[in-house]
Amino acid sequence: MASKNFYMKFFALLISSFAIIQMAIAGDPDILTDFIVPPNVTNVDGNFFMFTGIRALLGGFPTVFKVTKASLVEFHALNGQSVSYAVLEFPAGTTNPPHTHPRASKLLFLTQGTLQVGVVDTTNKLFNKTLQMGDVFVFPKVVAISAFGSANAGTVALPNTLFTTGIDSNVLAKSFKTDIATIKALKAGLAPQP
Repeated sequence: MASKNFYMKFFALLISSFAIIQMAIAGDPDILTDFIVPPNVTNVDGNFFMFTGIRALLGGFPTVFKVTKASLVEFHALNGQSVSYAVLEFPAGTTNPPHTHPRASKLLFLTQGTLQVGVVDTTNKLFNKTLQMGDVFVFPKVVAISAFGSANAGTVALPNTLFTTGIDSNVLAKSFKTDIATIKALKAGLAPQP
């Protein structure tokens, strides 16, 4: 009886391990049809496959960092296609805070200006470049498993939390072993624009 109990526990552990591995290999599943029609769509024509949300970007340039997405949320025809699009607009002196995309790699094509970019690998080595118009930079996909002590752990974007919540510049300068001018520049770059 003890032997049977051991094998049942071992089998349960094995199944749980496979489930965790499957979660760690997150990504878009392959679909068995050409495209997926949302349940609320009754008529599929050429409009279903067209996204016009980026047209507005052609008229001007924003004064704050802005991302315009064509992802599954905005463009339902992408469901099952394993592709999405985003246009990032960086006015001078703005930044996109450090972030990850755990289910996808990213290929960035610079269409105007110059842009400082970088990626940190799993050994904490930074690979960075200054892109010129026409350059392409790849950000490899990262897979990670996280466990939290809460069913609703939340997320804190460190740059905004540290530099826009009123923490004294002297405290931040000492904490980051830098000068107050650098801290003020960081705060200015993250401050909401009027």
